[in-house]
Amino acid sequence: MMRLLLLAAALMLQAAANSPVKAAERLSGEDIRRIFEGNTVSGRYNNGMPFSEYHHADGRASGHNRHVPNRDACWTTTPDAVCYYYGPPEQRRTYCFTVERSGGLYVLRNRPSGRINGIATIEAGDPHGYATSAKIWTCDGLISQRRGEPPRLAAR
Repeated sequence: MMRLLLLAAALMLQAAANSPVKAAERLSGEDIRRIFEGNTVSGRYNNGMPFSEYHHADGRASGHNRHVPNRDACWTTTPDAVCYYYGPPEQRRTYCFTVERSGGLYVLRNRPSGRINGIATIEAGDPHGYATSAKIWTCDGLISQRRGEPPRLAAR
């Protein structure tokens, strides 16, 4: 945790030196969708391990987590967070995060605890070729089926 805080402090100091200091802005789910969709979110978890995922418009997230290639990762937004799920239904793991932006850095906080999970940047498009190198899978929309609303992944 201390390594992550030191890294975050160093990155924020560097960003502050290059631009006027701004307070962190908490993003809405719609803001997150607009920023993540069609782009690559790359960063480090608070344990120092890397992640990098291209966010497809159809709800898939190709790339890797902790150097493990994504084979079935999906993403969606809620009114105030981004959620990911990994694995087949019987072994599914789901994670949701609120997102704060400070300049070019994005702080991902576990929901509901609010603890910092990681710090990321947004890379335009798919610079690592994750979309073309990953096998195709379908997101079943498990977490996108909100009560009383039609299924919705990250699509508009």
